[in-house]
Amino acid sequence: MAKKKSKKKLPLAYKPIGFALGWTSGTVAGLAFQKTWKLIRHEDDAPDALDRDRRWGEILLAAAIQGAIFAVVRSAVNRAGAKAIERSTGSWPAQEKGSA
Repeated sequence: MAKKKSKKKLPLAYKPIGFALGWTSGTVAGLAFQKTWKLIRHEDDAPDALDRDRRWGEILLAAAIQGAIFAVVRSAVNRAGAKAIERSTGSWPAQEKGSA
């Protein structure tokens, strides 16, 4: 019975860790995007949607690359964090599907 209570509390306890991992993954993804953009276009700054002097293609390419990098880094960091929590506590940090 005590194990069930700790499993229910773990997702709440994981929230601060998840927040820190999310912040870290965003920072890492931003740095990775900057390096990737510099390799692709040999420019220090990627175009912003409001850059008047940039074409649609450049802006959409930058957004697509940035989104892909962000999603991959965020998923990798979240998965690694969840595996670390599982190794240290024996419980997966997310609620099981179908349980409330």
